[in-house]
Amino acid sequence: MLNRRQFLLTVGSVMGLVVLKDQSPPILAQPQFSAYPFSLGVASGDPQPNSVVLWTRLAPNPLSEQPMPAVAIPVQWQIATDAQMTEVIQQGTTQATPQWGHSVHVVVSNLSPGQWYWYQFQVGSETSPIGRTRTMPALDADPEQLKFAFVSCQHYEKGYFTAYQHLVQEDLDLVFHLGDYIYEGGPHAGRPRQHIGPNPVDLETYRLRYALYKSDPQLQAAHAAFPFICIWDDHEVDEDYAQDQSQNYDDPNVFRQRRWAAYQAYYEHLPLRPTAQPQNGQVQLFRRFQFGQLVEFHCLDNRQYRDDQPCATEGIGGGAIVSACQDRLADDRSMLGKPQEAWLIQGLQNSSAHWQVIAQQQLMAELKFGLETVSGYWTDGWDGYYASRQRILDVVEQRPLKNVVVIGGDIHAFGVADLKTNFQDPQSPIIGTEFVGTSISSTGLPQVLYSVSQKINPHIKFLDTRHRGYVLCQITREVWTTHLRIVDSVEQSESTIRTLASFQVKNGKPGAIPIEAMANP
Repeated sequence: MLNRRQFLLTVGSVMGLVVLKDQSPPILAQPQFSAYPFSLGVASGDPQPNSVVLWTRLAPNPLSEQPMPAVAIPVQWQIATDAQMTEVIQQGTTQATPQWGHSVHVVVSNLSPGQWYWYQFQVGSETSPIGRTRTMPALDADPEQLKFAFVSCQHYEKGYFTAYQHLVQEDLDLVFHLGDYIYEGGPHAGRPRQHIGPNPVDLETYRLRYALYKSDPQLQAAHAAFPFICIWDDHEVDEDYAQDQSQNYDDPNVFRQRRWAAYQAYYEHLPLRPTAQPQNGQVQLFRRFQFGQLVEFHCLDNRQYRDDQPCATEGIGGGAIVSACQDRLADDRSMLGKPQEAWLIQGLQNSSAHWQVIAQQQLMAELKFGLETVSGYWTDGWDGYYASRQRILDVVEQRPLKNVVVIGGDIHAFGVADLKTNFQDPQSPIIGTEFVGTSISSTGLPQVLYSVSQKINPHIKFLDTRHRGYVLCQITREVWTTHLRIVDSVEQSESTIRTLASFQVKNGKPGAIPIEAMANP
């Protein structure tokens, strides 16, 4: 294996550097590598009817502290209509630059709507694995069904990403990742796996953390099988952070630098469009996707613009369970920030899709913890931003919008809930449905905490934190079917899969109805 100095000597003396005028950095025209450069796999994402993003990152030694040399490297790409890559319809060359960690984001346009494609990268004499992707149907199309899965919360140390082993076997059109793609923090002994490197705080250490997660073969297989649509939560930066406030009340100027580094590393490692490149310390991540006239997805960013959590204990930041907290009810508090909140409301009002999905990070329904006489609310979730949630649900009720479904993650538990404008009134009409997915590997709270709390939250139809897995959804115009899929264990890299519970939502009738669980839906 070559170290960085040896690598530079090799490319400088043997291959040569091509230095072009007004171009920085120089281009390495004929690269050779000390190890396989596509060690982090391939991915695709952000599909539209006529385009999709193809991703890879050159990383011959991804877990080494020695970076790639500061040169741009030409990467060739191809996209074909067959799995053997014999029917190539487009190809080209792009540059993997050190500025973006030698990652590649190719936006392939002029594709046919609603079609599967296969793609591959090449650099020098090395070729990447072949990935598969799919475009969305035409905007005016009326597809018969959509099948997708959503996942969240994959803590490397807490277990293997066993759920992806089974997710790749599902017949899906796309996958949503709803946040906590990585976890911060240093390594801890005694866990199934260990983090490499210190708690990430700068670009180098965040890149190392992503490289560790992206090296997981089961995660790589899932990315290679389906297009992903990704949004983030808190652990991509720091637990329970809010806008430029860290959990530990770090100097905001210092924390903004850390957040910028985390945002750039996020972009570098996921199949996002160039419009999501960090600019001036911010990232444009909220966006929409439409699956013909059947479904429209409104994907939210509830971290970058939110107000700080209310009623914090002095010296202790982040979320907490509070009982008497008037600040969480304040009208001027927002989970999304005013521009994004207005964007969501306008999108809900103007959409022509049969089903409307709000894809976000957390449980939106109200959840009182405790007993009727002694209860409290978790301030890092939507219960800490009451007015923001109310404004959204009021629009759903007043429009009225009959087929609104919210999907979320974060709580490391499966949740199924009826959405209402007044959760305190059992007679309040149901205006929407919510499905929350458990974690890929992160551990949950004790089940007894949810079991007790569910008794005082009648709108919560299902709440289970004991299992790890993903959520599988199948949608037609007449019915939405959801299966809660669980693995037996994440203590090892292989496990069996089964369905914990299944639910349906009927067209025009919000509210989930339980159906008999099936072993292999």
